[in-house]
Amino acid sequence: MVTITHFVFNTTKSVQFGPGCFALLGELTATQMGTRIMLVTDPGMMSTGIIDRAQMLLKDAGVAVTLFSEVQADPPEHVIEAAVALARSAGVQGIVGLGGGSSMDVAKLVALLAMGVEQLRDVYGIGKAKGPRLPLILVPTTAGTGSEVTPISIVTTGVSEKMGVVSPVLLPDVALLDPELTLGLPAHVTAATGIDAMVHAIEAYASASANNNPISRNLALQALRLMGGAILKAVHSGSDTAARGDMLLGSMLAGQAFANSPVAAVHALAYPLGGHFHIPHGLSNALVLPHVLRFNAVTAPDAYSEMAPHAFPDLDRLQGQDRAEAFCEALADLSRDCGLPQTLRELDIPLEWLPRLARDAMNQKRLLINNPRPLREADALAIYSAAY
Repeated sequence: MVTITHFVFNTTKSVQFGPGCFALLGELTATQMGTRIMLVTDPGMMSTGIIDRAQMLLKDAGVAVTLFSEVQADPPEHVIEAAVALARSAGVQGIVGLGGGSSMDVAKLVALLAMGVEQLRDVYGIGKAKGPRLPLILVPTTAGTGSEVTPISIVTTGVSEKMGVVSPVLLPDVALLDPELTLGLPAHVTAATGIDAMVHAIEAYASASANNNPISRNLALQALRLMGGAILKAVHSGSDTAARGDMLLGSMLAGQAFANSPVAAVHALAYPLGGHFHIPHGLSNALVLPHVLRFNAVTAPDAYSEMAPHAFPDLDRLQGQDRAEAFCEALADLSRDCGLPQTLRELDIPLEWLPRLARDAMNQKRLLINNPRPLREADALAIYSAAY
């Protein structure tokens, strides 16, 4: 019998899921926020027709919209500050974030900072953001980040380093998940964001955090069951609504898991790749995932052995260390079958940059502390070298 010690589990207050539920946006916004809101999104979303539909739904519900559509991937501080300034000048009563993880991360911080009580520079870290914030609704259009159910917002500070704002106050009031919004995602985006979501589940389950808890572990396993069976269908048959639904739900469950049992070295080593070379976050995770897991499985195989058959049922025939190692290889094969690049050199990362990447990864102490095997700078360099 496992002794369950004290833990904390927080998540989004209301989750609305289902094909077609995007139609509820106007009603939810009008009843929960008022008549003046800011819609936060990115330039790529502007050409999809989804933003036009959102504005029509809001208009029909009597809601006036201030649009901020300048979100960038790995959003830098100046983008957040610009959005906050616009929200304040417009006197908005609430924030709707619509798009991928970056749009939702920016929306969280705008909802917090538009109140004028806190400054961005003061809320980096864990538990420093105290609120209050404006009412917040998040609508994901990718199945990857799980940002709609996490108390985390990642910001690029300076030239390349990423820092996190982590606080329960960032959890939105409503997460609105409509699989139909993900039907137009290109295959490579579907693949990268899907692997990202699987990483969230894997790292949450294996996390060395003192708050690793039975709720997060069970959510992580269900997420792996859904996504392990759906990701290749979603990548190669993008109009498969059932597969898209499984991916979106799995991503959300994985988000709930890692929001409470935090991620570790995969993310720590992925961040410098995004910061320096602007590699999308999901792809950065996919590039280092099997190599980090091989490193961890040498001394901490049990969690990977337990997860393996949930994502890949045929691995149930193996046991212990053999199953953990097979899990690492199956994930590498899955990334390849999804059509993602497999090495750093394919993305034109110079070999001489690897020591710099290893040094920068060690700055991610917030994440590395959760890794099931202690990781030094020399280990990080060996992992990058293996991924090269």
